[in-house]
Amino acid sequence: MSLFLGKIHYWLFDKIKWFEGLESDIVSWAEHKGLPVDNWKQEIYKDFGHPVEDKPLEDMIDTSNIHGWLQDKISKAEGRQAAWVTKILNSSKEYKNDLISIFEKQGNKLGIEYSEKSIPNSPQEIYNIINDFILEGMPCDRVTEELESDSTVYIWRTNLCLHSKYWDSVHGDVNNFYILRDAWITSFIKALNFNFSYNVSIIDNKRIQEIRRSS
Repeated sequence: MSLFLGKIHYWLFDKIKWFEGLESDIVSWAEHKGLPVDNWKQEIYKDFGHPVEDKPLEDMIDTSNIHGWLQDKISKAEGRQAAWVTKILNSSKEYKNDLISIFEKQGNKLGIEYSEKSIPNSPQEIYNIINDFILEGMPCDRVTEELESDSTVYIWRTNLCLHSKYWDSVHGDVNNFYILRDAWITSFIKALNFNFSYNVSIIDNKRIQEIRRSS
């Protein structure tokens, strides 16, 4: 592996920071609800480590193993989020709507911030922007496959779920991951450009996702 950091490494690191931002919002909400956050933190950090420090990437990363360091941080971030959500929902299933709201609010906030700089006007542009945020493994994992792309719609299929192992490890339900992420994407797109919508269907146990221009 190269000893030098490239654009792709900073891109992946930004995605990890975004994911951990959601974790921070979840923890803050749980504290406000009076849930046993301190006890949960001890257990979760023991199993999955702490979030990354607020330092530049080049000051933290192991330059002798750049790929491995980033993969480790992705795995730990996914494990922590699965653990937090599962513990919260084990406390009360009624908290699911609160968690959905957390993801929707963050999606809306970031969509507005992005649209103030540039408003995308094609489905593939929006897909590319979303991919600057969401974690879907490493680029070499090749999780998704484009099915259709034109001026009105972008459709892709997820051929591999990289997230279930984290949810299985905490006895959680990976469907909750997709419910929350889909809520974020829907809210993000609406704030980014309200002329587009996001939809998901399941065909042959594969997720088919589309970004479509409104008629």
